Amino acid sequence: MLVLSRKKGESIIIQDNIEVTVLAVEGDTVRIGISAPKQIDIFRKEVYASIQEANRESAKPDAPSVAAFMELLQGIENKKK
Repeated sequence: MLVLSRKKGESIIIQDNIEVTVLAVEGDTVRIGISAPKQIDIFRKEVYASIQEANRESAKPDAPSVAAFMELLQGIENKKK
């Protein structure tokens, strides 16, 4: 992890087209502004983790449906005999 010190109003540049600027520092809270191309998604880490978990859940095979499908296939095989 790269660690940088910045003061209010100072920025860092990432990959020529993303600028992160420190807008304010109030106690333990730092407000930052991010300028990036529209096609780049920017999420708070906890929101990103929630999206990833939802994606994993939706990608899981539906066990009852898989079992029902297997029974259907077995029924077709038994009818052929």
